Amino acid sequence: MTRPATAARRPTARTGAVLLTAATAAAWTWTALRRGDMGAGTAAGELPAFLGAWTIMMAAMMLPATAPVASLYARTAPAHRTPRLIAFTAGYLLVWAAAGLPAYALAAGAARVATAHPTAGTAVAAAVFALSGAYQLTPLKDVCLTRCRSPVGSLLHYASYRGPARHLRAGAHHGAFCLGCCWSLMLLLTAFGVMNLWATVGLAAVITAEKRLPRGRLLARAVGLASLALAIGVFWLPLLAPNLTGGGMTDMGLRGP
Repeated sequence: MTRPATAARRPTARTGAVLLTAATAAAWTWTALRRGDMGAGTAAGELPAFLGAWTIMMAAMMLPATAPVASLYARTAPAHRTPRLIAFTAGYLLVWAAAGLPAYALAAGAARVATAHPTAGTAVAAAVFALSGAYQLTPLKDVCLTRCRSPVGSLLHYASYRGPARHLRAGAHHGAFCLGCCWSLMLLLTAFGVMNLWATVGLAAVITAEKRLPRGRLLARAVGLASLALAIGVFWLPLLAPNLTGGGMTDMGLRGP
């Protein structure tokens, strides 16, 4: 009886993997093709377009790193694994969608400062690099990264969740730790460009490596030191922060006329 049951569970596991892979591929395709199409017009009209694009971009960047956790969570139940996987992933992405609100405010504010006072763009970029780099070296970053790298304790905690929204709650809980781990890396998009494809790909690779490689913690510290170096270097080479010194916000409709 064990072998047929095991064989019956394999298609479900494959279905989950296919769904996550397809969602990631679709998100990356949209990000590559529509990265400059963030909407324009009034501020009220820009925000929904930005949040939609931001959420899709977060799916592209974050799903490769969190897919193993989502799949493991789905496998903790003997049945209904695909709905568990979908709900967990939805809860996870809801956290990152909500993070789009401060991201929009920061991106728009930085763009206005850089437009009104061009020389201030370099100083803003230096502050962004310094804040990102400093956080990468903090104990809080290490705690959040540890939760993302070793989620077994969290999965045991999720087993106590009850109610129809328990899978959504589990995904949101994991997403909160992931946000605590990665917000400093997302902050760098303020300097590089929120929809800068190469920056997006590079940061996604760093995020995945931090969470999945054996020396991910060492990489996190190395990235922090590199960001601190950029905070100094941007004064000599402003193009290190093209979004704040080279007009990168123009295509997003966030920079003033």
